[in-house]
Amino acid sequence: MSEATRWLRLPPVFELARLQADLDTALASHWQAHYNDRAYRGGWTSIALRSASGGAGDIDAREDADFSDTGLLGCCPYFQEVLDSFDCEKKAVRLMALAAGAEIKPHRDRGGSLEDGLARLHIPIVTDPAVVFTLDGEDVHFGAGATWYMNANCLHAVRNGSARERVHLVLDCVPNAWLLALFARSGWRAAPAPKYGDPNITDANAAEVIARLRATALPAATAMADRLEKVLFDGDKK
Repeated sequence: MSEATRWLRLPPVFELARLQADLDTALASHWQAHYNDRAYRGGWTSIALRSASGGAGDIDAREDADFSDTGLLGCCPYFQEVLDSFDCEKKAVRLMALAAGAEIKPHRDRGGSLEDGLARLHIPIVTDPAVVFTLDGEDVHFGAGATWYMNANCLHAVRNGSARERVHLVLDCVPNAWLLALFARSGWRAAPAPKYGDPNITDANAAEVIARLRATALPAATAMADRLEKVLFDGDKK
């Protein structure tokens, strides 16, 4: 069976000179340090083109919010053109800068995959071959001007081994028929559904989970235990 997609290059390619011109406009604004200061070493800053509050300084990418264009996006016509070229709903859209020599430590962004209903797309504007993503142990460099999908559910890290700041335009897109067709044409492979419906339940702990559910004696818990038990024992028969 083929492995599920950890990263993927999608067809859209954008004009670097025009991306850089809008980036120059954005650089005149105040960028925010990433709020999770334990997740990185060195400088990691961001500014929003779409945010939950409509403010460019609101860089939170929480999923349970309605997002709107910031005033900064209105000053960046090519960024607006890029966003409009994706015929799907956009949630958080940010410019994200990683300083020379900085690194983002290994972590997972739960719910951050196409299978979860979120496609995180990177369009590098300023980069270098020494800027490397590591996704579940695989190193990959995202080339400038192209569109790249990253499955953020994977254990991932980033290191900027270059002497200059790296800047990506990062779009959180909601999958629809248009986007799914784009992924399919690009060779995307879906991850298999969790065996027990919850990735935290595995063959190693399923019996313990079932016992705890049954101990509650609640009807809903008992019904869930019955379903898990059926999966556990049917799997053992294969």
